[in-house]
Amino acid sequence: MANTEELVGEALSGSVRALAKLITLAENEMPEALDALRRLYPRTGKAYIVGITGPPGSGKSTLTDKITKELRKKEYTVGIIAVDPTSPFTGGALLGDRLRMQDITSDEGVFVRSMATRGTLGGLSKATADTIKILDAFGKDFILIETVGVGQDEIDIVKTADTTLLISVPGLGDDIQALKAGIMEIADVFVVNKADREGADRVVTELSLMLDLSPGRSAWRPPVVKTVATTGEGIQELAEKILEHRNFLEEGDGLVQKRNARARQEILNLVEQEIAKYVHKMLKYDVAFDEVIEQVVARKKDPYSYAQSVTEPFARYYQNFKGDKAKSEPPSG
Repeated sequence: MANTEELVGEALSGSVRALAKLITLAENEMPEALDALRRLYPRTGKAYIVGITGPPGSGKSTLTDKITKELRKKEYTVGIIAVDPTSPFTGGALLGDRLRMQDITSDEGVFVRSMATRGTLGGLSKATADTIKILDAFGKDFILIETVGVGQDEIDIVKTADTTLLISVPGLGDDIQALKAGIMEIADVFVVNKADREGADRVVTELSLMLDLSPGRSAWRPPVVKTVATTGEGIQELAEKILEHRNFLEEGDGLVQKRNARARQEILNLVEQEIAKYVHKMLKYDVAFDEVIEQVVARKKDPYSYAQSVTEPFARYYQNFKGDKAKSEPPSG
């Protein structure tokens, strides 16, 4: 594989092959990925990120395909990250999203990357954030993220996307689903797909009632759009709602707030990952760790005290940091 500087240069020159290699580096957590991301970071921040989530079988891949085609009609370039679940037994995954996106994979303005969760919860892959930056630096106008579709706790997408679409379909316990907290609260646009089925109008009504009863909503009221992804019905309206939400965020400070929160969360996650990496390495080479485990199992030692002893250097650093901050602050009054 070419060195990182060459790969980054080739990718920024438009090489799709180099782009794919950079994403592979990030996905496999190779040491070279960090250098590549550092080089690419100044070129990021221009792409608009759309998250597409919903239960399995709701038509996320087909909708992603159709939304992409609609955006391409408007001459936007599109990057797609399609996340599939990983087997807990083999670690493998059937990256089947491309089967539903065959029409757009030949479009030079579209780049599709399927990736497995590799055990990450929340509906996204661990490498999703890095892949977004790589596609952003590559110059994609829109980046669509199709989540796994694992269930009601799949809310990481709202921390990642600028606009989040939540897909519902008739016949999945709709009246109960519309009342559930968590995933129902993350949507910027509600999509009722497979609207040619019986009960679609009922789902729309229930979602509208839920929005009427939801306290603390912002000035943006999430629209409810009916679609039939297989035929393309409602896709043009859905694309317009995505663009409307982008305009709404850009006209105020909504987009800045979202991206500030995202940067804060990303820094915290990176710090936690770095600390965890060194703790794991330390315990791996600590010959006394096996003895500690035996003592914990025998109830001669509790895990809480041991965990505190391992993280004591971080606790000392925090105390010193807090003390230094207090000294530097001017006295009140």
